Amino acid sequence: MPVQEGMIDVALPQRLALRPLEGFSGSLAQRVYASLRQSILSLDLRPGDILRKPEICDALGVSRSPVSEAVARLAAEHLVRVVPQAGTYVARFSLNEIREGAFLREALELAAVERVAQTVTEDQLAHLRRNLHLQAALFEAGDFAGFYQADAAMHELILTFTGFKRVATLADTSWVHVNRARQLILPAPGRVQATLTEHHAILAAIEARNAPAARTATRVHLGKLLGFLEPLALSRPDLFDPE
Repeated sequence: MPVQEGMIDVALPQRLALRPLEGFSGSLAQRVYASLRQSILSLDLRPGDILRKPEICDALGVSRSPVSEAVARLAAEHLVRVVPQAGTYVARFSLNEIREGAFLREALELAAVERVAQTVTEDQLAHLRRNLHLQAALFEAGDFAGFYQADAAMHELILTFTGFKRVATLADTSWVHVNRARQLILPAPGRVQATLTEHHAILAAIEARNAPAARTATRVHLGKLLGFLEPLALSRPDLFDPE
C-alpha cells in the first residue's frame, strides 16, 4: 500500500530483526522472550509479521523449547497471535486495547504526578531536569529513538518517585499496547517537539509543587496520544484488527 500524504511509512523489514540475547538477563527462555518482546514493541517486528520458530532459533542460536515458551508468554500478552494450522504472527494493533491501556495508565499517572508534586525532593527534581535536558539534546540531534527512551524514562521517574514499588510495573503492564502503537506517531511532523513542550509543562508544575497543575499538564499530555492513533487506525487498517 503506497504511503499517502500525511501517512507514516511503516514498511515491513526485509529480514528477521531480533536483539542479541547477550543484552538480556535471566534464563534462556526469559532472554528469548525479552528479545522477541523488545523487537515487537520497537516495531522491528511489525504487526502481521509471521514468526517462524526455526528462523527464530537460527537467529538467536537456541533450540525450539525456549522459543515455544517465549511465544506462549507473548501470546498471553496479546503481542503474538497463534493461529492453529496457519502460523504464528505478530499481533496487529487493537484500538480497544489501546484505549483501555491509555485509560489505565492515565489513572495511575495522574495519581502519581499529583503525589510527586506534593512530595518531590531537590534530588528528584535534579533527575527530572537532567532527563529533560537529555530529551532536548536528542531532539536537536534528530535522534527519535533516543528521545523515545528518554521520554519513557521521565514517566518512569515520576512513577518511581511516588515511593510505591509496584506502580511503575503496573503502569508498564497497562501501557504495553499503547507503548507499541505510539512509536508510529513519534516521527510525525511536530509531535516530538510538542511532546518536549508538554514535558516542560509537567516539570514546571512539579517544581512549583502545584499538584492540580501537574495533573492538568499530565492529562493534556497523555490525552494527545489517542488523537493521533485513532485516525491512523482508519488510514492504515492493515495494521489494526477490525473491531
